[in-house]
Amino acid sequence: MTEEEALRAAFARAAEEGPVVGLVNNAGAVHHRRSARLTTAEFEAVMRLDATAVMVGCREIRPHLIAAGGGLIVNIGSFYARLGVPGALAYCAAKAAVGAITRCLAVEWAPEGIRALCVAPGYIETDLNREALAGQELHERLMTRIPLRRYGRAEEVGRLVGTLFEGGMDFMTGTTLTIDGAHGIAE
Repeated sequence: MTEEEALRAAFARAAEEGPVVGLVNNAGAVHHRRSARLTTAEFEAVMRLDATAVMVGCREIRPHLIAAGGGLIVNIGSFYARLGVPGALAYCAAKAAVGAITRCLAVEWAPEGIRALCVAPGYIETDLNREALAGQELHERLMTRIPLRRYGRAEEVGRLVGTLFEGGMDFMTGTTLTIDGAHGIAE
């Protein structure tokens, strides 16, 4: 995702197979380090994958979407974009940028028939984080903060994204849809 030419070539190959009508930008990584110790290189690496690659992916898919008569871009953000999370400055900043990228492109590209949406998951249990989320201290803390008292499932995020592509919501663009069990709004 951080190699522009490779991304451009992958999109061109996909377009050879038929019209490209959408993109889901789902690459990302978290780098936990307290802000006072966060190096510029670490910050830039997270921004490069979690935000810059989103912008590049959107820019490079645009000609293919125009050729297809329009389409949908779904950028995967995070509910962290609205939070202050100790040790997650780079991730929070990058995911906030994803929301801003989505809003700007929605406004700029609407006349071309291109819509842009952001999906912002909360704590979603995956193979990558299952062990960490099962840790007693973290699990207990999160279960007191997530009103649904469970983690989300990847399938739930996938169903939401799939629903956005099914059609019927063609007037929706430029917004962020949060899927976090009400964690981000709980007191």
